[in-house]
Amino acid sequence: MTAAATPVLAAGIVCWRVVDDKPRVLLVHRTVHKDVSLPKGKLDPGELLPETAVREIHEETGLSVELGVPLGKVHYTLGNGRDKYVHYWAAEVNDHILELAKFTPNDEISSLEWLPLAKARKKVSYEHDIDVLDRFAAVYEAGNARTFAMIAVRHGKAVPGETWDGPDATRPLMHRGTDQAATIAGSIAAFAPDRILSSTAARCLATITPLAQRTELEIKATDDLSQDAYRSNGAAVTALVAKRLKKQKSTVLCSHGPVLPQIVGALAEASHTTPDADLRAAALLSTGDFSVLHFARDTKKLRLVAVETHHS
Repeated sequence: MTAAATPVLAAGIVCWRVVDDKPRVLLVHRTVHKDVSLPKGKLDPGELLPETAVREIHEETGLSVELGVPLGKVHYTLGNGRDKYVHYWAAEVNDHILELAKFTPNDEISSLEWLPLAKARKKVSYEHDIDVLDRFAAVYEAGNARTFAMIAVRHGKAVPGETWDGPDATRPLMHRGTDQAATIAGSIAAFAPDRILSSTAARCLATITPLAQRTELEIKATDDLSQDAYRSNGAAVTALVAKRLKKQKSTVLCSHGPVLPQIVGALAEASHTTPDADLRAAALLSTGDFSVLHFARDTKKLRLVAVETHHS
């Protein structure tokens, strides 16, 4: 595929905060383009899109945010004929984040503006930004804007079992697996996990170590997520998942191919969610991939509101 035919990938965020019991969203006034839009930016080499979103928003606005519910993507054609796809998330901006942010007008962004949704819809320069704002409005009105995440990770590419002389649990990552671990760390960190749980297998612990270093979180290794302790009834996994859901804290669960369907299945069952294509994709991860299941926070009944899967 030629460079001209390669799509441009980008990520953006609907940053929102509540003022007088109503949401306001952040718009950026762009210097060169002389337009008003949602903050976004292009994917850098070695990144996945969630990391791009958080990095770009920090660079453009000074805000250090954590990703919430995904808002889908928009597609349009650039002036040079290339297709561009921009993936969006929502992110709440509290007073502390706002206080710490430092914005200086620059060659890219001349000013920032917080507006109620109705005014923001009229102010943005592009129809596709209106579409994204409408998606956020629907999420907010449904009570699904504040969420916590359960992040299921399959370990990176490991040395094949048939070529490894030691116990299966001691198989290390291959170079490809080490690269995958480094790549996914930034994007998992974009969801600001509070806890990291991992299988006791060496390949899982190695996969999640870059994330632990980046977030300064301790890894809790547990046999409940290990392949050696796998049981077809999934009772141990179900109990572990129920405990984490009760705490409503964003949690990373790094495990193995046979165990991941039990993790996702337990999350779906706990939220009374009928399995669909997104959930099936979330359960059948390739090595080095991860899925994020978003649950509405502070609800009487557990509610799964979005599922996204990312490939390393």
